[in-house]
Amino acid sequence: MADLTQKFHGLLQRPLEPLFLPKNNGTLFYELPEHFLTTRYRPIGQNLANRFGPSSPASSQVNNDTGVQPTVVTIRDLEAVPDLTFATWIKRRDSFSLFNAEHRKAAGKLTKLFMNQPDADTLVDVAAYARDRLNAPLFQYALSVALLHRPDTKSVTVPSVLHLFPDQFMDPATNARMMEEGTIVLDENRMAISMSMNFTASDDEPEQRMAFFREDIGVNLHHWHWHLIYPGSGPPEVVRKDRRGELFYYMHQQLLARYQVDRFAQGLGRTEPLANVREPLREPYYPKLLRSANNRTYCPRYPGMSLSDVVRPSDRTDIRIADIESSVARVLEAIDAGFAVGTDGGRVPLDDARGIDVLGNILERSSISINRSLYGDLHNSAHVLLAYIHDPRGTYLESFGVMGGVATAMRDPIFYRWHKFIDNLFLRHKARLTPYTASELSNSNVVLESLETQLDRTGGAVNSLLTFLERSQVDLGAGLDFGPTGSAFVSFTHLQCAPFVYRLRINSSARTNRQDTVRIFLLPRQNEQGRPLSFDDRRLLAIELDSFRVNLRPGVNSIVRQSANSSVTIPYERTFGNVVQANAGNAQSRFCGCGWPSHMLLPKGNTNGIEYDLFAMVSRFEDDNANVDFNESAGCDDSYSFCGLRDRVYPSRRPMGFPFDRRASNGVRSVADFVAPYRNMRLATVTLRFMNSVIDRPTN
Repeated sequence: MADLTQKFHGLLQRPLEPLFLPKNNGTLFYELPEHFLTTRYRPIGQNLANRFGPSSPASSQVNNDTGVQPTVVTIRDLEAVPDLTFATWIKRRDSFSLFNAEHRKAAGKLTKLFMNQPDADTLVDVAAYARDRLNAPLFQYALSVALLHRPDTKSVTVPSVLHLFPDQFMDPATNARMMEEGTIVLDENRMAISMSMNFTASDDEPEQRMAFFREDIGVNLHHWHWHLIYPGSGPPEVVRKDRRGELFYYMHQQLLARYQVDRFAQGLGRTEPLANVREPLREPYYPKLLRSANNRTYCPRYPGMSLSDVVRPSDRTDIRIADIESSVARVLEAIDAGFAVGTDGGRVPLDDARGIDVLGNILERSSISINRSLYGDLHNSAHVLLAYIHDPRGTYLESFGVMGGVATAMRDPIFYRWHKFIDNLFLRHKARLTPYTASELSNSNVVLESLETQLDRTGGAVNSLLTFLERSQVDLGAGLDFGPTGSAFVSFTHLQCAPFVYRLRINSSARTNRQDTVRIFLLPRQNEQGRPLSFDDRRLLAIELDSFRVNLRPGVNSIVRQSANSSVTIPYERTFGNVVQANAGNAQSRFCGCGWPSHMLLPKGNTNGIEYDLFAMVSRFEDDNANVDFNESAGCDDSYSFCGLRDRVYPSRRPMGFPFDRRASNGVRSVADFVAPYRNMRLATVTLRFMNSVIDRPTN
């Protein structure tokens, strides 16, 4: 008998194959009521059962080859089939975008349908009916959101979009070679197909120096998964989460900081905000991606193209540049006034502790925005304008480009220009807030006496950090619709950092044991020309590396913290692990995929080596503690910085980015000036060097 995880994983994998085809490499079968079949297959239902069912010759062959007995899931008939007309207008093989307001609305309604089912088994039945009738990415998204938020399915592991729609991450040539290898070579003898690290442009394009960041699979998976656990529409219990709007701000702010710091290291200038949506866009992008669902390409953007109104009735999309400009004006008015206007006409303050959260929900226009009609759909609308720049009227029947998908948008250089504009709106709001006081920044109980890093090996170098290239493998067999069963390995090359430890010596003057919070940031010193950055530039580009609670006893405490334990990142296995094909009950059952990929913890740097300031502070736990049961060694609590805690409040009461999210008091001209008055803070100079070599990742 199939357990709950198997039932849902079968529904999710090979999303474009009909449900009556066997799943889990031919070992999982769904027995469906006849009217669950779509109109194309209903007349030949018995024939299909004879060919593909658990008693078919194909099933017997799998049993003989693997010794695995088939598992059968019997889908129960429904008293009343759900009305799906709110979503069926999005064709099954068309593209789906969370930036499209009507797509988002359909996804919210489908999520609500799944959330409203009385128990998990009924959800399986309803999802089985809906699966083959709906747009595949829409179905995958809504069911995944429901599984993550229903109390009775929280133990069900949600597969990564990499394993369901690998075409959003792979060179199309790789997909064809995987199909060839899988068709000709037996599963146990299949070789990994190698994918080029840079396949979208040559070195003649300066922006290609950042392709290692923009096109990194883990980076794009992080962006997709964040929007999965923080959906913008759906039932209130799905959307309304603690500090959701602030997390939208901080997660994207940190993406931009990391991107900008590495631009300097690669000899590239500042990311210029896309403040004028009417000016020609100088940045081209040729994504080289193919939608396997319909064999249509993600269209490129040529140099010098301009945005225009997007009016596409077939997509139910009507977005005008003038509307975006109007939204910007109203948001700026609210920021400068220090309050936004709710739907009842009342003033909602922005210049208080909750203001950044209110502003974040306004700018993203989630369903909990305080006044969606007044402030518009600023963030999402520009994504749509940029995504359809090549065919704004649908004249050529082309779908959206990479800016239209949460799993692909970060590939495009224009993503960072648009989000820099959004970030500047947040910074305008933050500039109104008073600097932190000495009381907020100090901690009279402790002295941070020393701070250093050491490579995590015997005799490892001190304050010297290393990055290099790593070649890894991932199994994408579960995403090859109508392809061979078994594994389909792809090898890909990505940035990696050598593991290291932080060493801190903290002297506590308290008379008893106490708990405090350690925050660690990496700050750049110079721009791409080697010129010193101002303090304000440096604080806005501070990269959060870790935040953790520390137990201090009276006297001197020697703290050793592994880089792998960062509150920002998740390990490689959680980014790329294939939970679709994992056995139930194994370690993957605790899979939690939201978090920055650990292989991108550090900037790339360059071969000459770059000096950075490592900053650490020990802040008072009583000012941080949000009175939440928090254990970074349990469940998904280990990557809360960008993703929060599941079903609980954020573990720190401090503003995200503290202490660098606000301007400093007058007289602070450098990071040293900022640190000097406080014994609970310390700086260390670290050198980051990129070793231009490729090392194979160990495989099991």
